[in-house]
Amino acid sequence: MSSSDDDLDVLQLSAEAQRALKEFYEEQNEKLLSHCDDKKDATDVKFDEDWQLSQFWYDDETCERIVDCVHKTVGSNGSVALISCPTLYKTFKKKTPTMLIKLFEFDKRFSVYGSDYVFYDYNEPMKFDEELLNSFDLVVVDPPFLSEECLTKSLQTTKSLTKQHVILCTGEIMGDVATKLLNVHKCSFEPKHKNNLANQFACFTNFSSELD
Repeated sequence: MSSSDDDLDVLQLSAEAQRALKEFYEEQNEKLLSHCDDKKDATDVKFDEDWQLSQFWYDDETCERIVDCVHKTVGSNGSVALISCPTLYKTFKKKTPTMLIKLFEFDKRFSVYGSDYVFYDYNEPMKFDEELLNSFDLVVVDPPFLSEECLTKSLQTTKSLTKQHVILCTGEIMGDVATKLLNVHKCSFEPKHKNNLANQFACFTNFSSELD
């Protein structure tokens, strides 16, 4: 067999593997939807990270710290939007069940959260129901990719959802861009992930808080 034939076989296997992976995720999503009749059950579902979507879950302490800060800032009946940070959802529902939470997320596996889930693609930063404009007391945003384009579009969404409090978690290298786009300052609190990342992460806010 020639080397070109070998290369073709590799490409074909790669395509087959990709199709199999796609079918697997679709099957898993269907199972999740069928077993989660309500949002209470859905919060018990465990989701694996999808690295192709640049998903890296916060560790428990990070979730606790952010949720505690949000609760002290907006209160038990506050409204909060989570942009591309699905790890926080379960902690919010557990610790602050009366708070209004909306998860803006590309990964449709999280549609098991019912009406709390809003499909979100940062490439279309304003594609969501108009009734959500300026309807949140606070937004927590963690852009999926460390690029100026991704940060810019994610913050465009952020600024359209709230005129008040913002918590931004992103790579430390994005600090200068974040400061230009939004009046934020770097906090001493450092978000941590269950699987350690090579990039140094940082937290930025546009208000004074215990995260400073």
